[in-house]
Amino acid sequence: MKPEQRFSALRKHFHEVALLSSTADALEWDERTGLPSAAGQYRAAQVTLLRGMVHRRKTDPLVGEHLGHLADSPLAADPESDEGATVRRLQEDYRREQKLPVRLVEALAEATVLGQQKWDAARRADDFDAFLPALQQMLALKCEAADHLRASGQSRYDALMEEFEPGASTVEIAAVFAELRARLVPLVQAISEASRQPDVDLLRREFPIDQQRAFSRFAAQTIGFDFTRGRLDETSHPFCTSLGPDDSRILTRYEPNWFPTGLFGTLHEAGHGIYEQGLRADWYGLPPGSYVSLGIHESQSRLWENLVGRSLAFWRYLFPHAQQAFPSSLGDASLEQMHFAVNAVRPSLIRVEADEATYNLHVIIRFELEQQLVSGELAAEDLPEAWNARYREFLGVESPTAADGVLQDVHWSAGLFGYFPTYALGNLCAAQLFEAATDQLGDIDRAFADGDTGELLQWLRTRIHRPGRVFDPAELIQRATGKPLSSDPLIKSLTDRYTPLYHL
Repeated sequence: MKPEQRFSALRKHFHEVALLSSTADALEWDERTGLPSAAGQYRAAQVTLLRGMVHRRKTDPLVGEHLGHLADSPLAADPESDEGATVRRLQEDYRREQKLPVRLVEALAEATVLGQQKWDAARRADDFDAFLPALQQMLALKCEAADHLRASGQSRYDALMEEFEPGASTVEIAAVFAELRARLVPLVQAISEASRQPDVDLLRREFPIDQQRAFSRFAAQTIGFDFTRGRLDETSHPFCTSLGPDDSRILTRYEPNWFPTGLFGTLHEAGHGIYEQGLRADWYGLPPGSYVSLGIHESQSRLWENLVGRSLAFWRYLFPHAQQAFPSSLGDASLEQMHFAVNAVRPSLIRVEADEATYNLHVIIRFELEQQLVSGELAAEDLPEAWNARYREFLGVESPTAADGVLQDVHWSAGLFGYFPTYALGNLCAAQLFEAATDQLGDIDRAFADGDTGELLQWLRTRIHRPGRVFDPAELIQRATGKPLSSDPLIKSLTDRYTPLYHL
């Protein structure tokens, strides 16, 4: 069989894998948005069947045979070509998937669906003990998976993190986080001692949820989310998923007396969706049409949420529309008051609602705790106490409830151990990308003030979205910005924004 024929067979095979996988994703999206509570067990069985079928197809010996022949063929000679990257990345995926027995893949799929349902119920009931058995089961399964996946001398946690951020290591991430913490703590301290502080009560006024829905949709559309290829819905924990090359689903939640939850949750998830919509549809299900890592994915959500969404230039455009949407709540407010309020910096309990300066401290807490859980140093039943101790140490706060404490995130119920570090990496990447885009595009603030984000979006399309998974995350950032990843742009961005606001 000629290399071109083998490659064509692989493309057809992985198109079918994508069809199956996206069908399972659709069922999981439905489970998180409106599944009747009594239907959970059957939905778990449906998803389990599909995930098992996907795994069997990914590890089909014929895939290995095709890849073995293609690896040394002229078709794959250029590692930066779409074909070369496809062969190289599929080989990496094939080796990883082969290490996992289908029994374990199916057990994880079932535990993920049921675990998220138990987490949702436990969070609503503020009852950690009700969630504990599901957490213990998921933790045991993920530890088993890590033991199958890890290379000689590699930790369990590094093996799990590889799924989300290829090439990352605990040692490197810990060093980055230590530097971030050292540089952020003095900034946060200076802000807390500043004589000028924002009036956040402005954001606690009455914001009817129906109006928030319409306004969130408007904001998402303004930054470039294409509603002909996606939709916005509600759930208990915001997320984004793609069910096909033209079917991006973003989900948020609303609080009637806390405006940032709905708006910035929507901007964050719309950033994820914009990235998915920017991937090449003709390569969907294959590396050139896939995202490169979750750190890069998070960079897109954090860039639109914070670097655009909290900027004064963007609020010059957005604020009149907000006043029109919420006349009784914002009619007496000024642009300056609103901009200062949405950039308030103060220690808080909820990660997804944290300001940009303290957000990374929330991530570091989870990074440290889940390492201890995976290594066995921390027992799952002791997690609430350890959680509260970290929050007292890092942020000087403690949640009176499990719902706003240890139960606030869905991730562990879904087995996403090793995911949290990508949020902080995303912050670093977002700041560096935004700095490079500003340098290259010039005065984009003027465009933002007119509600025009198209030039920035096109810059990201070219440098981040279109390459797909052809390059490693570090190389992609180097190519886009001309520099290796650094914490300097993030610290500079925060300092430049907060210094005039707080008169530091």
